[in-house]
Amino acid sequence: MSDESKIIAKESKSSFYYAFSLLEKPKREAMNTVYAFCRKTDDIVDDGNEPDELKYEKLRKWRNEFEKALRGNSEIQLLNRLVVYIQQFNIPLDPFFELIAGVEMDLQRKRFLTFDDLSNYCYLVASTVGLMCIEIFGYKNSSTKDYAVNLGKAMQLTNILRDVKKDYENGRIYLPLNDMQMFNYTEEDLKNKIYNPHFYNLMKFQAERAQYFFNKANESLQLEDKRSLFAARAMQHIYYRLLKKLEAENFDVINKNIKVNKVEKVSIALGVWAKYSLVY
Repeated sequence: MSDESKIIAKESKSSFYYAFSLLEKPKREAMNTVYAFCRKTDDIVDDGNEPDELKYEKLRKWRNEFEKALRGNSEIQLLNRLVVYIQQFNIPLDPFFELIAGVEMDLQRKRFLTFDDLSNYCYLVASTVGLMCIEIFGYKNSSTKDYAVNLGKAMQLTNILRDVKKDYENGRIYLPLNDMQMFNYTEEDLKNKIYNPHFYNLMKFQAERAQYFFNKANESLQLEDKRSLFAARAMQHIYYRLLKKLEAENFDVINKNIKVNKVEKVSIALGVWAKYSLVY
């Protein structure tokens, strides 16, 4: 693995980095490369200084280069390395193309009418990553795929709760518009950074959905797969800690920067690793 993949993972300060830093070297290097691919895919759309037309073109070229890498002739070394790991761990290709399609959705739509729309988006940008990762971690039960899908949705919904203010500043509202209407909280309220009982109730409703998917993930994971998936479990615990922090602060993301800090992430990752290394 090149230093580039490791640097991308480390500089992101992502929960992913702390979760899979304790993996054995071959799996760690594969995970860093997969994460670098996901990060670079996302960054194409998240560069706010470029017009959408240019982002579309960059994303199209990125997809084309990935297809070239699958044929063994991409000019982008990260993609060539990724294909080596795809082949080594027998990772299905669909999640990679679905992730690109999900990222492209951020250019196509800035609002989501219903939760079904949002759930599909969460699958494309988050569950797909889980489906890539479990092939590297290793598992025995097919229900682990359901674990990856449900955990991805839970984590993405938690991210959406945390980032409501930032996302709006970037021109996006991920909270379903139907739900905003149901709880009598308007886009104008969000624009004016209004934190009130309507906002709290709206966010609490979304948090209950995230909790539902965390619960579904737990139900899908069999005991014999928990040890090999300790890195995924670490990410799960980190994001669940974030959800609990959001609840404890009454979802006031308008006025507060609510997050899980580095020390907490490291502590959680080490704790989960120790549990599954020593107990199972």
